[in-house]
Amino acid sequence: MKIVIGNDHAALEMKREIAEYLKGKGIEVLNVGTDSPERYPYPLAGYHVAKTVAEGGADCGIAICGTGIGISLAANKVPGIRAFACSEPYSSEMAKRHNNANVLCFGARVVGTELAKRIVDAWLNAEFEGGRHKERVDMITELERNGRLEENRL
Repeated sequence: MKIVIGNDHAALEMKREIAEYLKGKGIEVLNVGTDSPERYPYPLAGYHVAKTVAEGGADCGIAICGTGIGISLAANKVPGIRAFACSEPYSSEMAKRHNNANVLCFGARVVGTELAKRIVDAWLNAEFEGGRHKERVDMITELERNGRLEENRL
């Protein structure tokens, strides 16, 4: 498995720790974030993570900024990306099981390293359930492509 990881300046240390954690699990990690404490825009980091996943350069991605919110908003602008900001393991697991989320985002100023590892593990260990959830993910894809949904899908 290959995971792309990106960050802004607020998440430099968190990115390093999570990348090492993943490598320790035998996961290949591609770094597209900043390695400098100098100001770095989270939209750029989110875009690079999302673009890498969307183009097939990685199986999935992790994007980290101060809160996880801004970077997830940016990542979700890339077609094919289902990014989510998360601060606890249950929602992380459900994002994969029900939404087949492909980019996990969290905030270095919101969660500590050990909690971040639990969030990552919950997401990576979960499997997409398909079925009725696939129908809903397909609706999200339709919305992304067309900018609308047909009401008769209720």
